[in-house]
This record gives sequence, structure tokens and C-alpha cells, in this order.
Amino acid sequence: MKKIGILGCGKIAQVRHIPELADNPDVQLVGYYNPTTSRAEDMAAKYGGKVYASVEELTADPEIDAVVVALANQAHASVTIQALNAGKDVLCEKPMAVTPEECEAMVEAAKKNGKILMIAQNQRLTKAHAEARKMIAEGTIGKVLTFRTTFGHGGPETWSINPGKSTWFFNKNSAAMGAMADLGIHKTDLIQFLLGQNVTSVSATISTLDKTDEDGQLIGVDDNAICIYTMEDGTIGTMTASWTYYGAEDNSTVIYGTEGILRIYDNPDYAIQLIKKDGEQINLDVEAIQTNDNQTKSGMPDLFIETLEKNLDSDLLGEKILPAMRAIFAALKSNAEKQTIEIPENKTK
Repeated sequence: MKKIGILGCGKIAQVRHIPELADNPDVQLVGYYNPTTSRAEDMAAKYGGKVYASVEELTADPEIDAVVVALANQAHASVTIQALNAGKDVLCEKPMAVTPEECEAMVEAAKKNGKILMIAQNQRLTKAHAEARKMIAEGTIGKVLTFRTTFGHGGPETWSINPGKSTWFFNKNSAAMGAMADLGIHKTDLIQFLLGQNVTSVSATISTLDKTDEDGQLIGVDDNAICIYTMEDGTIGTMTASWTYYGAEDNSTVIYGTEGILRIYDNPDYAIQLIKKDGEQINLDVEAIQTNDNQTKSGMPDLFIETLEKNLDSDLLGEKILPAMRAIFAALKSNAEKQTIEIPENKTK
């Protein structure tokens, strides 16, 4: 039985982490902290446990084995490191942190304290993505040449715990990054997962095109990011993250190989479509992708608990998410400097 504390009781905690942990028979929810105390009180009343007055109070409680960090992006590193130093295992929401130095410090804190740090890159856990990775590794579409991966929707202001233009996602002091941190990190990590290799260079345009704050001014973070990624073996493709897809959500990936095309979550009727070079088409109805309007069980909390209980290795440990975060920071640098940025640390071959 793992006793868990929740640091941050916003929307992602309320619809994913807390109910999924509550549903796990090997978990006891001990307590909650949130800057707006009423949200922590609501969770304690609904799921049991108590409310803590601060991060420090919760992480200092010896009864708690592990914590979920689901606060705003800017707090991820400091709170995670504090929890690790207090002897807690940590499941941290994405993005891992907001600077390369913070990400490295989080990994070092986990190593120093002998604790687990896992990052909630849950797109790796969908059945279609797992199956697609297997098909690519088996050579089903031959040698992969190019790809496009996209995550776009109408923006977090309709889904955030504070709906509307006052959402923390639009505040640079809280979020640091916009669509790139919210959506781009998912698809950057995913393409590395699918192809089994890292992004080694980036050319990116990251901008704010449409989202405005309460004063009618463009928000201080990006609402669109378009990146060209080059992988370790020379495969090239695009990663697009957008908060301005004002219609159906797009969470698709298409992989183009020498022997065919693999379309993943690109057709609402089929999770995977394999289109072979000779024209044969195979449709696989593995499962539907989650959307903001259709929340299903992510599997992240269960995987976290299983990793702790069985002392498992995991592709979602902090050090294994570093290559995706390096690509995100390289994209930001590419946009700022208007040039392609190489990532030598991501080269493993």
C-alpha cells in the first residue's frame, strides 16, 4: 500500500491523477495541497485524506510515501526537488520543468536520494501508440523517411480549472511556455518513442497568433509552434502544437516509410491505418484517443504505483525524458535565434 500526497488540485489532478489513484487498491490518498485551499478541501472531502497548509508541510509528513506534482509549470522543479529531498518518490506532470538546468537538477535530486522521478508523458501509454511502435520496429512500413505529428485544440481556457482568459496557462510567470509546453512536449516525446531514437536538430517557428488576455492583448506565451525535427538516423519530420484549432481536436501522427504509411489517430473511425505501397489498406480499431472533452483513464498513476511497488525500470523516468525536453528548449532557441539548433547530447548512435 502506497500513501500518496497530491501537490496541486487543478483540472489535471481532478480528472486524472486523483480519481485514478483513488481507484487503485494499492493506494491510500493521504492529503492534498493547493494554493487555492478550497480545491484541496473539495478533494479531501470527496476522496478522503487531509488538507496541508503548504508544500513544506506535506512533503515533511513521514506518513507519505510519494507525491504527485500537478502545480503550474514554473513550480515543477522546485517542488519536485523539495519532495525528492524529503525522501518522497515523485510523479511530475509535464512539462518536466521550464529550463534545461531545472530538468537536470531534478534528475540529480532523484539519483542523490535514491528515489523514483517519473514524468507524466501519458501518450506513450495508449494502445495505438504502443502497437504503432511495434509495427515500426518490425519494419512494417520499411525504413522510416519522414513524419508529421500534430496536437492541436481550441486552447486551455475552455478546460482549465479557471476557465476563460485568466487561466494560468496564459500567464508567462506561471506557465513559462504555452502550446509548446502544453502540447508540444507530448508529441516530441511521442515521436522519439515511436521511432526509437532522439531528435538531434531543430528548426522552429514559435509564435502567438490569436490568443488574447483579459485586456485584449496577445498572451505572453506561444499559442502555436511548428518545428522541423531531424532524428538520429536522418529521418526528418514536423511537429505542430497549436491552441488555435477551433474545431475538432487533432492528436494525430503519420509516419511515411519506404514500404508504406502508418496513420495513427488520423481517422476518427480507426486508431491505426496501415497503407501499404501496393495500395492495400489495413484498419486497426485499437482504441480512441483521449480528448479534453472525452477523458478516459490515462494509466499514468497506475504505472507509477506499479513502478514503485515492483522497483521497475521505466521509459518515463526523468532521465529518459531529458532528450525530449532538450528538443523543446532547442526549439525555443531556434525560434529566438532564427537558425537550426543542433542537440549533440541527444546523439546515442
